[in-house]
Amino acid sequence: MPSPILLDREPEPGTVTTSAPVTQASPAEIHADEKFCNQLEDRALLGGPNRRLRDLQLLYSVAKDFILGFRALHFVGPCITVFGSARFQENHPYYKLARDMGRAIAEMGFTVLTGGGPGIMEAANRGAKDAGGRSVGCNIRLPFEQIHNPYLDRWVTMEHFFVRKTLLIKYSYGFVIMPGGFGTMDEMFEALTLIQTKKLKSFPIVIMGSDFWPEMRHFMDHMLKGATISPEDLDLIKWTDSVDEAVAHLQDKAVKQFGLRRHHIPASSTLLGEKPLEGAH
Repeated sequence: MPSPILLDREPEPGTVTTSAPVTQASPAEIHADEKFCNQLEDRALLGGPNRRLRDLQLLYSVAKDFILGFRALHFVGPCITVFGSARFQENHPYYKLARDMGRAIAEMGFTVLTGGGPGIMEAANRGAKDAGGRSVGCNIRLPFEQIHNPYLDRWVTMEHFFVRKTLLIKYSYGFVIMPGGFGTMDEMFEALTLIQTKKLKSFPIVIMGSDFWPEMRHFMDHMLKGATISPEDLDLIKWTDSVDEAVAHLQDKAVKQFGLRRHHIPASSTLLGEKPLEGAH
């Protein structure tokens, strides 16, 4: 089958067009672009068409991420995932709130699951360890170094953001959203979208740090007025700064709703080289 003919957009009536010469990329610019894409698997995957063999290699890298994640997280038990910024230091009120929430989640019998990095993630994992609970993380390989935080019983480092996000949702029965940036927004709306479209059960979503979110709440109300979401979509969210209220919401919407056995963890197989999670209470 012949390739379709690609036509340029026709000029608007009455406009004068000039044919500007196309500037070809220099060999140095091409080399710099290839070097950029080859530094991280995600860059190569998202950088447009590749050679067929290279795309096959990238497909394998995605599968490898999933397999490593499945092997690392299958035995961690029912989780609550805490999302939030990596930029808050331990003296910040949001860090302290996330640490308190992590402790409360662990005391409920859940494993605390985070992105494994610093800031809010570290605080939630630290809170879990304060309570003697289970603490795990899905770290991400970045152009700048992001090491896992020191409060993890188990962690896995991902190459691909979308694989990491899938794993953070896959093993959780509820989500706690703390203040954060673009990544936190992405994770929050991914969870909301999956629940709204029935791809995921109606797991509870708790958003904490009320002084950070007023514009977001206003924007969601604006979406409701514009009929781009339904009233029941906003019922998916519990807004609170109270750890006790958050725990009560998780207890009602996660534990009771699904008859969840919070301490049930699949048995590992030594034959397959699987190890149970250390540090579990």
